[in-house]
Order: sequence, then structure tokens, then C-alpha cells
Amino acid sequence: MIALKIMKSQQFIRTLLFVKTIHHIVGSLIALICVCSMTSLTQAQTNPYSTEGLLQIPGNSWHTNGGSLFNQRFVQIGQLTPENVNKLKGVWHVNLDGSGVGPQYSGEAQPLVADGVVYIITGADDVFALELATGRRLWKYTAELPSDMTTVCCGWTSRGVGLSEDRVFVGQLDGQLKALNRSTGEVVWAVQAERWQEGHTITAAPLYFDGLVYIGFAGGERGARGRMKAFDAKTGELVWTFYTVPAPGEFGSDTWTADNELWQHGGATIWSTPAVDPELGLLYFGTGNAAADSNGAHRPGDNLFTASILALDLKTGEYRWHFQQVHHDIWDYDAPNPVMLFDLEMEGMPRKGLAQAGKTGWFYLLDRVTGEPLIGIEERPVPQEPRQATALTQPYPEGDAFVPQSMFIAPEGVVLENNGAIFTPYFTEARAVAPGVGGGANWPPSALDPLFGVAYVCALDRPFLYQAVDIDDSKPASGASYTAGVFLGPAMYDFGVAAAIDLRTNKLIWQQHWRDACFSGMTATSTGLLFVGRNDGRLTALASGTGNKLWEFQTGAGMNAPVTIIEQQGRTMILAYAAGNALGGTKKGDNLWLFALDGTLDPAVVSETNNVGETGKLGVLSVNTAEGAADLSNGEITYRQACMTCHGGDGKSGHGGADISQMRDKQYVARIVSLGRNSMPALATILSPEQVRDVAAYVVAGLGN
Repeated sequence: MIALKIMKSQQFIRTLLFVKTIHHIVGSLIALICVCSMTSLTQAQTNPYSTEGLLQIPGNSWHTNGGSLFNQRFVQIGQLTPENVNKLKGVWHVNLDGSGVGPQYSGEAQPLVADGVVYIITGADDVFALELATGRRLWKYTAELPSDMTTVCCGWTSRGVGLSEDRVFVGQLDGQLKALNRSTGEVVWAVQAERWQEGHTITAAPLYFDGLVYIGFAGGERGARGRMKAFDAKTGELVWTFYTVPAPGEFGSDTWTADNELWQHGGATIWSTPAVDPELGLLYFGTGNAAADSNGAHRPGDNLFTASILALDLKTGEYRWHFQQVHHDIWDYDAPNPVMLFDLEMEGMPRKGLAQAGKTGWFYLLDRVTGEPLIGIEERPVPQEPRQATALTQPYPEGDAFVPQSMFIAPEGVVLENNGAIFTPYFTEARAVAPGVGGGANWPPSALDPLFGVAYVCALDRPFLYQAVDIDDSKPASGASYTAGVFLGPAMYDFGVAAAIDLRTNKLIWQQHWRDACFSGMTATSTGLLFVGRNDGRLTALASGTGNKLWEFQTGAGMNAPVTIIEQQGRTMILAYAAGNALGGTKKGDNLWLFALDGTLDPAVVSETNNVGETGKLGVLSVNTAEGAADLSNGEITYRQACMTCHGGDGKSGHGGADISQMRDKQYVARIVSLGRNSMPALATILSPEQVRDVAAYVVAGLGN
């Protein structure tokens, strides 16, 4: 009898949940019909660069990096559905002159589409304008970046360009911000927004809105002090600057020590394109880790505004509010994932929301008016390490983490403290912590369905061994490495995670673990599709409600950039930039694809060209090294371009590479460089024989130490 009552009770609960789900779906479908109708009408009548135009859910064009000012990467379409997505094929495929295929480059840019033209930027900051219908090149801008840049962290990359009515805005790794003529690609104006020699680089896509261009600067690993800037779109004149580490006397300065000037090099740099709420007049973005990131001994306090979400006044850059995700960060738990905005009914009340996926593995859901949590976030005590001046508590959001926050296995010889759980402290003794330095959610942008109230994230389950090294209170040399620790790699294990989160509850709807890292972005559609790239070159379409795979296509290189989806005259088109990734160790390329249901190209087309656009096939890899005396200066340049991202400047630590500082066999090093090993890609097809010889000699000679 008791068992029967339990069964009936469970059946009642399932029925109730089913009814609630149907009610939710019907309500959302009604909302979708209304929104789609209003959006279609508005698109026909509105200047796409007006406030109304840039707030629209994308349909027949894609004018900003995130699809709209809300950064949702969500598109309104009707033709392409889960039932017919398996019929997608290529319409055209072009190679981008071999731009960005070198070992230091990553292809992370999202294409923009306006007035029948596609705009795409490569990891070398070269910009191409192509005809949407045919892929025919209209113009090319060549950045000619300095080959001797030494301050670029985490791969040479750009995540996109910005657009206005008549200009294309380009943020370059050398710290220049440029405006190009949209019709010709010619430079209209150029400003040295910051100097790369001082550690400042630009990887984010500029954002144009209401006559201003907004851009943040990376460089926390090089002793930079973070900043967001606004420039006049017509002239390039600086309008305002907001420093993300406060100066003495400013709000938040009491969270830094007063007995040194390390706040001037405190990090909180900016990796992603901001979001905008024009009605509130606010600009939103996340900030990077505190510097020096692995040793907090000399910067006691919470260290605002590092690892935070900030809201600034659009016109003046004045501070409005902040929320710090990690106090006194020592784990590199910065906030590089693009902030997304949404409007949703929660507990019977309309709310103006903000969502950001963190490296910690949580979504942070805030009221974008006030910065207060939409769903509870509790300060909890955490384990302490006095030598690190660790914070007594850390914020714990209610709901589910989208990646594991402790370790289920450890390699031989690794002793787990606190199960390697999040916020486990460390100092000069190495400690394993999950998530590791890569996240959680890193730069690959999330997507948000504003109608169903669901966010989608591409993340990493990648624990790391952390170890601090001692530093003094002196300022770092301009542009010098400023990390004060090592991430002992490679990662102990490395899985990708794709997940969907209910924004009303912050709980998982579905979650998948992949054998390879998830190192792409997400783009969602109103018809229930979710597009995400894979490291082996596949572009995949998932059912957004379940995560089930519905379609895949081999693009010919690491598919490590979010796709752009538009629909014109009832025809859905998907643009995908497949170029590989330095941090992901994926195959390099210069492939730009257009897909549609009436396409005729299959993956075999990429066998006609190799990954740098030359005729022929790659053939069998072999050790690719030249004879003769090595040029150590050339070896140093090659190391900084091809190796430093993963192995660090001293060969001991970067973002996942093994310690190579003690290697003394030049032929052995040349073999690894040529053929790859473990997660390291083979560079035989990218580096010249002289570069392989010289970089092997440079490593064996002690990396200049």
C-alpha cells in the first residue's frame, strides 16, 4: 500500500511537471510569434544602427559581435528546423590568403553581415570583406602587425570587428584602434589607443553604439592596469577612460594595500565585447584576474574590480555598480565570457537580468539595474592560506554548477587536498584545483534564448596544478611577464562540457561531457537549434532542448569560433570561420564557409586545398629541421610566437604546456616541435625547417636564461 501511494505520488508530480512544461512552452510560443512579428516589422522600418535596430533579435543581418546590444547570440529564423537541419551543405568555401595560419594564431572571430557583405577578421588582424551571395572578395585590409611583439597572452587573436553605417572598427594586438571605410577597406583614422610594449593588447571586438566606439584592453599577465575606453566614431578622439583598478582615494581603493603601488599593475583587464542597455544608459562587461595572479601575498584585500562584472554610464564612463565573482583571486578565475542581458518574468515579476558564465563553473545572474543577485548568492567560508592572504569567504550562487568543482580522479603522485575542490588554496607547494585556469567558462561566448529563458555554455572540465613563486613589492618591468606562479601542465584531464541552464532557477536542463575540450562559442535559434564547433574541425548542430546532435560537417580546420546565422527572403544561411586555435592545439586553417539547405558542397571540397590555401595535399608529416648553425635570435622570435602561449616565457608554465625548461636534446625537441606530442599540435607544416632548428636550439640553450 505504501509503495502504491509513493508510485501514485510520483506519477502526480510527473503529470504536474508535464502540465507546467506544456504551459511554459505554449506561453513561450505565443511570445515567440509576437516577438517575431514585431521584429520582422521593425527590421523593415528601422535604421539597423539606431538604438532600436541594434536591440533587435538578428534576422536578415548581424551587425554586432553578439548579434545585438544584449550579446545573446540568438537569431530569429523560420526555415531551418531540427527536422531539416541534416540537409545543410556548403554554398561556398573560400580561403583567406593563408592569413592567421601560423603557430601563434587563433581563429576566434564571429563574422558580421550587413547589406549583403560579410566582414571577417583573422588572428593576424587582417580584415576581409566578401560578397555574401558568392564569397567573392570585395577588399582586404592587411594589419602588418609587428613580428617582434612579446606581450601577447594566450595566442594572437581577434574576436571580431565593429560596424557602423559607413565604417569597420578594428582593434589590433599592437594596441591600435582603426576605422576602415566600409566600401573600400581604406583606413579613415587610426589611434594608438595603448602601447603593446607596456603590456596592452586588444583581442575583443569593438562595439559601436550611438556615435561611440567602446573597447577594452587585455594584458593582466604583463603587469597592465585594466581599462575600458570610449572613442568618437567619426574622429577617433578619446571621449572617456575608466580604470578597472581604482587609484588611491577612489571607490574600491581600500581593497588594495596602501603600502605599495602594485595596484598600478593590478590586472582586471578586459577580454570581451561589452553589452549595452540603452534605456538604462549602462555598459556592462567582465574583468580579468588580479595581478600578479598566482601570488596574492603582496595585495591583501578583495582587489576590486578584478574578476568582476561592472556597469558604467554609457556617455561618461562613470561607475554605477559592480559584482565581484571571486575575491582576492589567486586561481586565474577571471571573467572573460561575454556578459548577456535578458528580460524575463521571474516569480511573477518582470525582471531586467544579466547573465555571465564564470571560470568558476557557475552562472552569475544579476539584476542589471542594481547589480543585486536575481537568484541568491551566498558568501561562504573557504579554506585559508595565510601566506596568500586569502579571502575569508567567496560567493556561492544558488543552483547548479555547469562543470565539476572538485576532482573525481588524480594522476599518480598528485595528493588531493579538499578533493581538489574550488577555492582550495596553495602557495609554493603545488596543489590540484578544479576548475583549473582554463575554466569553467573561458572566452568562448555563451548564447541565450530570451523567449524560453535558457542560457547555453561551452566550457572546460580541466583541473590544474597550481604553484606560486615569491615576488617582491617592486613594480614589474614595463611589458614583462607578471604571473608569480606556474600552472603545472599539461592538464590532469581535459574534457569539454556543453550545458543548458534555466535562467529562472540557475539549474541544469541538460549537460554533456565531451572527450575533447569545448573551445568554440554557441549560437542559438528560435527554431530550437544550437550550433557549436569542435576541435577536430566539425561544426555541429544540437537540439537546444536536449543537447542531442542533429548534424555535423567537417570544415577542414579547428572549428573554434562562434557561427553567424541570418535569414533573408526565407533562406537561412550560416557563416562559419574555421581557422584553429593556438591554446586548443587544433589544426590551423583559413576557411570561411557559407551553409544553406540548398548548398551543394560537402566536406570533400577542403581536400582540394591545404590549410594555408595552396594547391596540393599535406602528405605524411616528418621531422622538419634544417642543417647548419642555429640562429638563436630567430629561435627566440619563433619561441615567442609558437611556444610561449602554452609553455610560458621561461618554459615552465603557460596555459597548459609541459615544463620544457630542462630539455637538452636538440634533436628530441625538433622532433616534438615537428610531430607534436600529447595535446601539442604538429608544427611541421607551419614552421620552416630553419625555424624548427632555431627554436629547438633556443630551448636547449635555456630559453635565454
